[in-house]
Amino acid sequence: MAGNERWPELTLITWTGTKDSLHMWSQVVGKVRMALEPAVNHWWQVPLYVSARGLTTSLMHGPAGGVEVEFDLIDHLLVVRTTGGERRTVALHDRSVASFYAETLEALASVGVVVHLLARPVEVPVAIPFAEDTEVRAYDAGAAHAFWLALVQADRLFDRFRAGYRGKASPVHFFWGAFDLAVTRFSGRTAPPHPGGAPNCADWVMQEAYSHEVSSAGFWPGGSDEGSFYSYAYPEPAGFGGWSLDDVPGAYYDDTLGEFILPYRTVRQADDPDTLVLTFLQRTYEAAADLADWDRGLEVLPAPAPVRRRA
Repeated sequence: MAGNERWPELTLITWTGTKDSLHMWSQVVGKVRMALEPAVNHWWQVPLYVSARGLTTSLMHGPAGGVEVEFDLIDHLLVVRTTGGERRTVALHDRSVASFYAETLEALASVGVVVHLLARPVEVPVAIPFAEDTEVRAYDAGAAHAFWLALVQADRLFDRFRAGYRGKASPVHFFWGAFDLAVTRFSGRTAPPHPGGAPNCADWVMQEAYSHEVSSAGFWPGGSDEGSFYSYAYPEPAGFGGWSLDDVPGAYYDDTLGEFILPYRTVRQADDPDTLVLTFLQRTYEAAADLADWDRGLEVLPAPAPVRRRA
């Protein structure tokens, strides 16, 4: 596909049920990864990653050997694969979180992977334990596939942005707690303790995530009617929300969220979506870096060219 055809429509009102289903199912799989992998700073051992078919844990290491779990959003299966050649699947369709949870653990146990995890969701206002969430939830295969295609584009641009920084930077990864794809740059300085406050998530979890000064950007299905690109700084320097984004059409600072927002619809309908997103990432990073006096010598690529506007 070429041009804007790469960016599918994601109107949230038509796929909210599917989004919520994937969110809860991804928390089950993410907690499996959390149980199997050694701890890494800022919780980098827990996210999922965009793959050629959906979202994957990447290779994990269980007692019987290597194992990978992937949401296949082409064939609409959860696929468990091992380095021993074994394969198990769990169907993605209208179903409850409880049934998905039970079948996923059963599939893992059948290949020798038995995990013990905190079996309830985090970072959501209502945290029903997985085994007790018995309401059948919607799953629209087409909507799930479209969301993955949008993640593929965001992942591609975040990789390009990440490559322009020689300082400490996170992988491009999908955090199942907030259900967002994110990439983070670090100044190298420690940060004041984060106040916490995420629903059903201990404050010390957020304090580990934000132990050091960051400029973080991402994409998630929130903030506007088709989801949004976002960017924020922690700690937020004085004047951050007033930083000019005159060369990023459609972007603005959301006082309630405490972050810059670029609606996905604006990107999808732009003449040049790539330049629009890359300019948004660069300019909002500059807001954090300039106002907090980061070492700008850590950048290794020139800023993107200004957005081309319609005549």
